[in-house]
Order: sequence, then C-alpha cells, then structure tokens
Amino acid sequence: MYLADSRSTKAAVAQDTRPGRRPAAVPGTVLALGAVSLITDVSSEMVTAVLPLYVVAGLGLSPLGFGLLDGINNGVGALVRLAGGHLADRGGRRHKVVAGLGYGLSALCKPLLLLAHTLPVIGAVLAADRTGKGLRTAPRDAMISLATEPEHRGRAFGVHRAMDTTGALLGPLVAFAVLRATVDGYDAVFTVSGCVAALGVLVLVLFVPGRITPAGAAVPPEAARPALRDSLGLLRRPELRRLTFCAALLGLTTVSDSFLYLLLQRAGDLSADLFPLLPLGTAAVFLLLAVPLGALADRLDRRRLFLAGHGVLLLGYGLVLSPWHGIPAVVAVLVLHGTFYAATDGVLAAATAGAVPAQHQGAGQALVGTGQALARFTCSLAFGAAWSLWGGRTALAVTAAALAVSAVVAFFVLRPTADVSLAEVSA
Repeated sequence: MYLADSRSTKAAVAQDTRPGRRPAAVPGTVLALGAVSLITDVSSEMVTAVLPLYVVAGLGLSPLGFGLLDGINNGVGALVRLAGGHLADRGGRRHKVVAGLGYGLSALCKPLLLLAHTLPVIGAVLAADRTGKGLRTAPRDAMISLATEPEHRGRAFGVHRAMDTTGALLGPLVAFAVLRATVDGYDAVFTVSGCVAALGVLVLVLFVPGRITPAGAAVPPEAARPALRDSLGLLRRPELRRLTFCAALLGLTTVSDSFLYLLLQRAGDLSADLFPLLPLGTAAVFLLLAVPLGALADRLDRRRLFLAGHGVLLLGYGLVLSPWHGIPAVVAVLVLHGTFYAATDGVLAAATAGAVPAQHQGAGQALVGTGQALARFTCSLAFGAAWSLWGGRTALAVTAAALAVSAVVAFFVLRPTADVSLAEVSA
C-alpha cells in the first residue's frame, strides 16, 4: 500500500527537482509531510493534553507513577528509532513504508485507551503508541532532508515544525471542547483522537512520494544500501558524535512538558478545565517562531542556536521557581517554553542532516534522536522520583542547576574549532 505512488505525487516531486528550474526552498514533499504531521499531532495532542490530569486526578496515580508513564512516552520510541532509521535507509530509501507503519500503529493505539484503566495497561498502550512514533520520526526527517537543498534545510524543518505545531495547537482546543461538551469526556477524547489519526495515515498514503531523489546530494540516488554496522559506525564522525552527546546531555536536564504544565497549574491555581489549554501557549509561540528561527539557523551556526534555545528554557525554569505567580507568570513561562522548542527541535534535525551523507540520513537522524529521547526518558523517571521525595519546586531547582552546567559543557563541546569540513561530511 505504501509503495504505490500516485501520478500527481510524482509530478509534484518532479517539479521540485526539474532541470533548469531553481529548486523550491520548501519542496512539495515537505508540505505534504507537514500536513500529515499536522493531522497526526491534532490526534496526539488531544491525548497528551488530558493524560496528566486523567492519570493523576482521575486514576489517582502518584507523581512517581506518572513519571513512569511519561518516561514510557519519551523513552520507548527511542528503542525502535534506530531500527526505523536503518530500515528506511536499508530499503533503498523507502522511508515512506517505515514511516507509514509507524503512523498506522499509533493510530490503532488511540481507541485502546478506552479500555485502559490501570497503570500496566495504560503503560502498554503508550509503549505501543511510542513505538509507532519511534518508527516514523527518523524516516520522516530523512525525507525532509533528502527533498531539500542543504542551504534551505533549516527553513524546511521550520516550516514542517510550524505545521506540526499547528496540530499541537488545535489538539488541546479540540480536547477542551470535547471535555466541555460530553459527559464521559475522556472516553470521547480518545475516540475522536483515533479517528483523526486514521485521517493522517490516509493523507500519507495519497500525497507523500514513495521514493525521493536527494536534492543537492553528493551521493548518487542508487548508492549501495548501508549495512547495520555502517549505520552504527556513523558515530565515528566527529560532528555527529558531538551533536549526539550534547543532545543527550541536555536531554537529561529537560523536564517533560507534562511535568512543567502540572507545576504551572499548581503555581497559578488554575482549574482542571483550563489545564488542557496550557500547551496552547507553547504551541502558539512555537508556531510563530519555527520558520523565522529555522531561516536564521540557515544563516548562522545551527548548533549555537540549539544551545541558545536551552538558555531560554533555563529562564523559564527560573520564572517557575520565582515568587512571581498568577496568569502573567504562566503566560511568560509558556512564551519561553515555545521559544525553546522553536530554537531546538527542527534546528537540531537540520544540523544532523548536514553531518551525515544522503544514504545515511535515516540512521543519522535516528542516532541523535535516540540519544535525546533516552536522556529525556531518564529525566522523566528521575524527576518523578525527585518530586515524590522532595516536592515539585525542589526537583525543578535541582534540574535547573544541572541544565546550567550541561549548557556550559555543551558550549565547549560544540565550539567552532571542533568543526569538520563539508568534504569530510559528504565523503
């Protein structure tokens, strides 16, 4: 099913790379993938918006129990991300097949939350859902990298993340409306989420090409398929190794969104009905800044912008810990939180794309993403335990101090003198 290309899709891709024409800064393939991500994120964020309140207030789980669930949310996908990236490269760059399997698996998991009322069952469903996310993330980012000229990758990833974030913006709004309009609000949210996810899979099948010719790549389209040892051996490349190390180091001190929103809800004394709206502030700022900061990353050092984003996050932690509370403080933290994502998410993917050759784009994206996701998984578990032992504010203070130290270390690891040449990267 996923191998079949529609004639209209082939024509659209051909227009992006037609000889004698200047390639589009944002190819049609990127826009199609952005549409898939937008729809899928509406589905995912509907669940994410209500899940913390559902398990903590509705099911009575402790912060440590929620930390375990949130760790599953961030960590399980990382265990299959490497496999997804390698299989996509290994299959003659049939990235759409692997991505489609991931999107399909996640869509099937949404209705299963209707049957999940205990920690083990919820954990199993979330593990399957995150497995789908792990399968699709690296192939999707590889398709964006391959379809885009290297000098425009920051902008392309910014456009994709802006469309993705539009879904993140709409998802909590839909969840909020469903909660207010129905009696069994959580069950209704999970049902609608499953239907929306199925629509995203359909758009992928119909509008995303099955094979993408690399734009501006030094490697011919029919290069030899990489073996597993070649994919794992990418860490011998100094630039990719530094990116992976720093992404993991900073991920160890990045508090998950869910925990941050719980802290904000308590500090601002917000009602339960307003809780699903908190992600909207982050998503709105991310949406506004993703493209401008992505374009800025194309002109400046992408790695420095990635580090600056973590500095903005540190300011957000400081505001949460400050005596300043109330709605204005909540809004300020959400603005900083959204800026952090706009300066790091797509920017890191663009930096990774420039550090590996075309035939290894899936595996390269997977290596960096896996390091970051496993680190955030560890942070979720540690933060949940620290909250249970010391309280939320103390746990956040310790995490903020660790983030400051990690940012200093990453600054020196990614210093300009550590650069490798383009010739080395594309060799």
